[in-house]
Amino acid sequence: MKRIFLLSLLLGVFTHSNFAQSANSARVQNLRSCLDGLGACDQSLLTPTQAKQIADLQHDRDLTRCLSGFGECEDSALTASEAKRVADAKLRRNLLACETTSVLCDKSLLKPSEAERVAQIEKVRNHLNCLTGAGSCDYSLLAPQEVAEVKSFERERNLLACQTGEDPCNKTLLTPSEAEDVTATSHLRNLLACKTGEGYCDDSLLTPSEARGVAEEKRQRNALDCEVGGIFCDRSLLGPEESKQAATSPSAPPQ
Repeated sequence: MKRIFLLSLLLGVFTHSNFAQSANSARVQNLRSCLDGLGACDQSLLTPTQAKQIADLQHDRDLTRCLSGFGECEDSALTASEAKRVADAKLRRNLLACETTSVLCDKSLLKPSEAERVAQIEKVRNHLNCLTGAGSCDYSLLAPQEVAEVKSFERERNLLACQTGEDPCNKTLLTPSEAEDVTATSHLRNLLACKTGEGYCDDSLLTPSEARGVAEEKRQRNALDCEVGGIFCDRSLLGPEESKQAATSPSAPPQ
């Protein structure tokens, strides 16, 4: 009988100890959730001191989100002074967005002086876009003298694009002398590409004499490639002397 009593007593102590450990683990996990702001936070498992600390932390987190504009902001939790500071921060963020052409700009929130400054910035930015071609250009925002300046820069950019073989190139905007120079430069680039094998070569643009010269250049390159045992060597294009030279080259593969 005593043995049964002792066994029951020990079992009860063990069960109580496990229950206490489980309850303590739950409180720790809940405190961690409250601290991290992730998952459910059971206030009933917090001590009064912990509850006060967690409440202050949650308030500070909310104030941070409200001031930064990132995340959900609970305005009702703010004091009057905090709410004013948050409102001022929102106006400053909006002004910055308007001055940097962000899609988040709300011009209805701007003061008259701010709206005037933003309009001036937009005019300057549009002028630069028109001059450089690096963005949308609204001619309606340009002054008459600016339109003439922009047209001049557009013609210059187009000429440079045509001269360097870049796109877009509008040859209809070129003067007769510019078009002649561009055509000559383009022909030379094509001829060099055909001769060197580098870049795009359009054989149809070559004159008969140029085509013969290009064919000879290719033959000579092939002969040199064969002499060094190059992978692009085409022995069927070699003459008798070239075949002999390629065969005796130290770099030639065994026959």
